[in-house]
Amino acid sequence: MSAMGLLRRIRAELSTGENLELYTTVLLALTLAALGMFDVVGDKVLVAATLATLALLAIGSLGSRRRVEDLTELVRAHKAGEPSATEFFAKDKPNLREQVRDARDIRILGVTLSRTIRNIVDELQHSARSGGMIKVALIDPTTDAPAQAAARSTISAPPGVFENRLRPTIDLLIELARTPGAEGRVEVRFLPFVPAFGLVLLDAQRSGGRIHVDVYSHKSAGGDAVFTLAPHRDGEWYPHFEAEFERVWEAGRPAEASDGFPASAATAT
Repeated sequence: MSAMGLLRRIRAELSTGENLELYTTVLLALTLAALGMFDVVGDKVLVAATLATLALLAIGSLGSRRRVEDLTELVRAHKAGEPSATEFFAKDKPNLREQVRDARDIRILGVTLSRTIRNIVDELQHSARSGGMIKVALIDPTTDAPAQAAARSTISAPPGVFENRLRPTIDLLIELARTPGAEGRVEVRFLPFVPAFGLVLLDAQRSGGRIHVDVYSHKSAGGDAVFTLAPHRDGEWYPHFEAEFERVWEAGRPAEASDGFPASAATAT
């Protein structure tokens, strides 16, 4: 490293407080050496100052040792396949809008999907117009699924509450299925039961695919935990959840004209 590069590094580390104890020790050592060389102070002062410098150096090494131990423990946990829950779970799906906008194969599973569909309906329309295929599965308002959802809800809600939550989602899906240029690219199915988890599959059969999984809570207002799977990283669990969507999809009934959908939204593939 050049002298200028070394000076820039020192300046940067001092500005952030990094390795401050090391630079302090070096400065004290140089000062003691100069004082001793020119007989500015006596031996007792030099000895005391030297001991103080050594103590400072020891304190700095203890901090460095602790950081190394923490890093070693983190690496050991990852090698043992034991990442912390905060590393694995999230409270939302990162960059979902951008991912949906760029995807060509989109499959979504949930209860009412009121927030999910509302938040990404523009991106879904863009994908459908651009040649993307979209499948959406949610609970059937004509069955007892809304009552099941109410029993699991954080409040004592009658089934009508979940039917009301479904209506805006269904209206958005009808509008999506009728989008000019998206004919035949949007399929919707209704489930006679409440799914155990939510799924958003984006280009799941491609190497860059992603599967977002919502772990639904029971009578909890704290929000659901979310984790994301990648095909090159998560082994058997990636195809597991991909197959789970297909199994749930097969159990649903296709949306019909009586639900307000065009015939293309009910096409079974």
